[in-house]
Amino acid sequence: MPGPEAYDATPFVPEGARIGELREAAAGCEGCPLFRDATQTVFGRGRLSARVVLLGEQPGDQEDRQGEPFVGPAGKLLRRACAEASIDPDDTYVTNAVKHFKFELQEERGKRRIHKPPTLRELSACHPWLTAELHLVKPELVVALGATAGKALYGSGFRVTQERGSVLDPPDGLEADAVVATIHPSAVLRAGDNRDEVYAGLVADLRVAAGALG
Repeated sequence: MPGPEAYDATPFVPEGARIGELREAAAGCEGCPLFRDATQTVFGRGRLSARVVLLGEQPGDQEDRQGEPFVGPAGKLLRRACAEASIDPDDTYVTNAVKHFKFELQEERGKRRIHKPPTLRELSACHPWLTAELHLVKPELVVALGATAGKALYGSGFRVTQERGSVLDPPDGLEADAVVATIHPSAVLRAGDNRDEVYAGLVADLRVAAGALG
């Protein structure tokens, strides 16, 4: 079986697997070098009957430790924003484009693990897991949370600042009826004095997503 330097998770994704089998197989994925430093694989969670898939970038520090997506501050904010936008957060499937936490240690900050964005090569390596998840969920809508999630779907030319808040046609091969892009909820947490304004923009984009569901 090809190893991490091949940057391809395909050999680790069992064909025709159910969600539990996919999750179990993902725990042993070595499709790119990110598995070496991460605590564990963080697979998606939620209802397979969900009409909406919320697609983030990659796990953060808390997600890496707990093994669940969007359980940190950004996840709590996302749930609140979804509820305000009339998207039931308990009726979604939540996952990330990359399943392992990529970080660097900053000695001056007490060896704190600081998030590093995944590369396009790492996004491509992990894409087979996302394809397998969407094949099982078959959502009406994918909400791409942030530029990296958008690039995972549409490629390197995607710009969330240009595409956010619009209903987009899904890229070829994506098993969903439409895509809506918005900022990642962590952008709200970093917004400082503009947090209320940035949060309102996130909710407004999610309302577009809710409207697309009919």
